Order: sequence, then C-alpha cells, then structure tokens
Amino acid sequence: MRVAFASEPAYPDRPNEDFIGATADAVVLLDGASIPPGVTSACSHSVRWYSHTLGSTLLAEMTQSAGPLPELLAQGIKHVTSLHDFTCDLTHGGSPSATVIMLRQSDDQLDWLVLGDSTLILDTGTPEPMVICDDRLEQVAAPHRVRLDSLPGGTPEHAEARREYVETLGRYRNRDGGFWVASTDPLAADQALTGTIPAAQVHAAALLTDGAADAVSRYQLTTWASLLGILAQQGPSELIRRVREAERSDPHGERWPRSKTHDDATAANVKVNA
Repeated sequence: MRVAFASEPAYPDRPNEDFIGATADAVVLLDGASIPPGVTSACSHSVRWYSHTLGSTLLAEMTQSAGPLPELLAQGIKHVTSLHDFTCDLTHGGSPSATVIMLRQSDDQLDWLVLGDSTLILDTGTPEPMVICDDRLEQVAAPHRVRLDSLPGGTPEHAEARREYVETLGRYRNRDGGFWVASTDPLAADQALTGTIPAAQVHAAALLTDGAADAVSRYQLTTWASLLGILAQQGPSELIRRVREAERSDPHGERWPRSKTHDDATAANVKVNA
C-alpha cells in the first residue's frame, strides 16, 4: 500500500488528539475524544497520550500478527489499560477514549475495522464508494443536542451546554443501547464494524476522523466520490484546508451548529494496489 496523510490540530497552540500511522501493509487512525473544561476525569493521562499510545500499539500488533482485527484491538486496549490502571481510577466515566479505524492488506485481501464515528471509504470502482461509519453515537446524541445547537458558539452559555452534553453522552458510552469507543474495556472491540474484501476490488481507501469527514457529512462541500478525487489529485492537506475555510466562515455555528468551532482533522489516502 502507498499512504499519504495530513493531520492538523483544531488550533495551532493545542495538542492534536488524532493519531495516524502506517506501514507498508497497515494503517491505523484514531480520534481522541476531547474533554471540555469542567468535565472531570480521574485519569491523569491526556487524551493525546491515550490515542497515541493505543494507536502505536495497534500498528505494532498489526505488523507482528495476522490475527483478527477485533482481537488485536482488544489486546491493544487491554495493554494500554494496564499502563495506567494502578495510577488512575479507570472506573470513572471520564477516562480517555478514542474512535478507531484499522486497515490491513494481507496477501490478496483487505481487512478493515471501524469503531466509533470516524469514516472509512473504499473505492471499488463503482459510481458510489463504500462508506463505513459507526453511527451509533449520532443516534444517541441527536436528542441531546437541541439546546447546544440553539446557542451561538464562543459564548459562555454554549460552553456550559457543551459540558452538559459531554457529561450526558458519558452515560451512554460503552453501554448496550449506547455507543462504543476504545477506552478501558477490551470488550468494546467486539462491537466494532468489521469486514474483508478482495484487495483486487479496491482501487483506493480513505480514512477520515470526523473533523475531516465533516467536508461531506456536515458542510456538504463535496460528495464522498469527489472527496476521493480531492485526496488523490490534490492531497489530504487540501481537504483539510477546505474544512478550515468552512469553519472560519461560520465561527459561531449559525449555519452549521456544532459543539466546537474547529476540530482536529486527519485524512489519509491509501493506494491499495500501488
């Protein structure tokens, strides 16, 4: 595989909580779940520490083992949990978490895993690509966004509503009937979306955190099919530039209500048969 990627923090002076890593036959993408001011956590480690530690662990596992991706994800979560379960109260709902995409080419097949609301796109040569995104968070979150979406971004009222929103979602995280992400429980890996497809059927793949996928899912700047063209012809940085332009044009979320004015954004373009 040949991989090109770009990743930008929401703000230049803040840490990027996304993780992207690749080898010749594997790609891993994580989107750490930001913890807004006012939401307490009994874990002393940052979201960036979690996403980068788990991401590098998963990439190493995929390089060393041909095991099923959910099994590798469960092992990775268990390993990272072991690194801080003696120093942090991991029973607290505010422990760091992240979405996960894993993509691996082995022999003549392509294995994939998606956990959480990051997006995987597979270009199979058809007019509409295969788009895989775990939408359980959106299903749970929609009823709780009404007050948040009604308030202008950048105001104290919006910040307080976002804090309440994140705390509410914490009650649904990694619960039956809720949504699933990587955090402290390796059983979350069993809830991931997974699949296998002949590698010869896939021309290219795209891995996107929601901050990059917003180009289609929120701002409707393009289509999924055209997004693949942007990545291939102009590169992942161009996609993120367009997202930033849309964000700056609506700083208070009047046209596109959202919890954050800017978000970390990561996009990877993968040529499968390169």
